[in-house]
Amino acid sequence: MPSAALAQDEQRSSFAASVFKGVILDPTTYAPAVIAYDATMRDWNTSQPLFRYGYVEMNSRFTVSGMPRDTPLSYQDGNRKILSDAFGNFGMSVANNVTARLFERALSDRFPNHRKLVRTLSWIERSAFASYWSYKLSADHYRQATRNQRMAADLGIR
Repeated sequence: MPSAALAQDEQRSSFAASVFKGVILDPTTYAPAVIAYDATMRDWNTSQPLFRYGYVEMNSRFTVSGMPRDTPLSYQDGNRKILSDAFGNFGMSVANNVTARLFERALSDRFPNHRKLVRTLSWIERSAFASYWSYKLSADHYRQATRNQRMAADLGIR
């Protein structure tokens, strides 16, 4: 009885190396953290001129007391919090991409004739995850930064 043969013998890297390389080289690993960091920093930076004129922080995560509508954290403390959030978001993306790559590799081994389909579905999942979290983590901050800029311009604040 003849055995199935593939058109070319693929020299596959080790399981761990394949997963590691796939995660490290994948832009969806970095996108949510980078986009959320940019959005939050824009919000934070455009809020600073308003704070100097006596405005208060509405986001309780960035106030001294931890309550909304209160004195904002110092600029440096806010920057540290934003950077810490970015690393947390990065960890979330790494965990998702490692899991997706593990499933991709396992399914590719299980169904060698459908590797392209498995890779495509894995790419769709990683892209959807990165897109959703990038939007979820950044949209409100981008909107707030625009409002801050508009308010500062209306008040003649630089």
